[in-house]
Amino acid sequence: MDAAISSGLFQDAADVLRRNDMGGWTRAAPNLYPHQWSWDAGFIAIGLAHLDTHRAAEELRGLFRRQWRNGKVPHIVFNPHAPPDSYFPGPEHWVSAGLFPDAPPAPPYTSALCQPPTHAIGALKVFETARPSERDAAAAFLREMYPKLLHWHRYLARARDPERSGLVTIYHPWESGTDNSPRWDAPLAAVEVGEMPPYRRRDLGHVEDPEERPTDDEYARYIWLVQEIKAARCDELKVYENHSFLVKDVLFSAILVAANEALLRIGQIVGAPEGEREELLASIERGRAGLGARRDDTSKLCLDYDLRAGKPVGVRTVAGFAPLVAGGLGEERLGEMMEVLYSKDFLGHPGLRRPLPLSASPDEARFHPRSYWRGPVWPVMAWLIWWSLLRAGEYKRARSLRDAALAEFSAGHFAEYYEPFTGEPLGSDDQSWTAAVVLDWLAHE
Repeated sequence: MDAAISSGLFQDAADVLRRNDMGGWTRAAPNLYPHQWSWDAGFIAIGLAHLDTHRAAEELRGLFRRQWRNGKVPHIVFNPHAPPDSYFPGPEHWVSAGLFPDAPPAPPYTSALCQPPTHAIGALKVFETARPSERDAAAAFLREMYPKLLHWHRYLARARDPERSGLVTIYHPWESGTDNSPRWDAPLAAVEVGEMPPYRRRDLGHVEDPEERPTDDEYARYIWLVQEIKAARCDELKVYENHSFLVKDVLFSAILVAANEALLRIGQIVGAPEGEREELLASIERGRAGLGARRDDTSKLCLDYDLRAGKPVGVRTVAGFAPLVAGGLGEERLGEMMEVLYSKDFLGHPGLRRPLPLSASPDEARFHPRSYWRGPVWPVMAWLIWWSLLRAGEYKRARSLRDAALAEFSAGHFAEYYEPFTGEPLGSDDQSWTAAVVLDWLAHE
């Protein structure tokens, strides 16, 4: 990329993060997402590290101040200054401090769900990016964060995987971060919605085309699942026994494996006890084995597993590359992953504007190029695949993917997602995590 264009794009991305800075934490986007989202914060810390390592550290510190007593990091920390009608379901819907025994004191309130654990990856990035004069402060930050991150990872390994399968169970599509992905169609269709108070969606007021967002039928099931969790007071044992939606999420699980690798490195830096480092190594091995067991012979992808139905979810989406994200692949399995990644189902599709990973294969029956996680290209998923290619030693492929991404996302927009065949920016603009990954790509360049 031309140096002047690169410099201008870096400045534009930095400006997005500065405009979305709420004083120690970053809102996901100016209008549609006025709160702090958990896995967004991990990506945002990665981007902020290239601007100000102290500010990047504070992003994660702020989120973990709302960590639950059982170790869970909530998927939303609500902005107490946001207009009450700006986002649904908002804090009044969760009232987490009074309803859930493990929730932290409020305000600010939190949700009772969680999201993929990108935080250790972000924390390690802060340390690795720090200048020599900042290294002592960055090391102190790691010492502060290590026990909190370990508590979080243990929650996922124990409460969300009592079977010790190596795979994390999610209670809601929102926990995956890929809300309306075709991955969840079958498990969600089996959810029977009961009596609920009336509600009004706020998300449709922030997009021009309702097709870009989940349907009303999907949304009703989302809210019903929230009601079920609230009825159980988020008691993990009760939820696991009675909840309508229980799915082993392979992408979430793969991110946990990668985050455990980052946490293991953090443990080495801060001098963590040998037993804890051995525990992390065992979790990494168990996670990779669990993902290996979910390989689909036909598609060669990794498939989620519906615990309620007792069967895999046979849908081709970007989550199928979970083993690549988890790392540690042998030559044969890595070759399979590359073959599928560059096939017509993903980067090799002839109609793509640029070779970037679609959120779902165009050959899936419910693929939609404009609908949220049903087909559009998401910058954060492109970053995750790029980062995974680097870790796998696929440097040439990683470079090509980064170049395509920067070309796609340099047209004056930092959109939530993009139409894969035209490059049209969709969803919310000035998205913080989009700006963050652009900063990381440019810094790597």
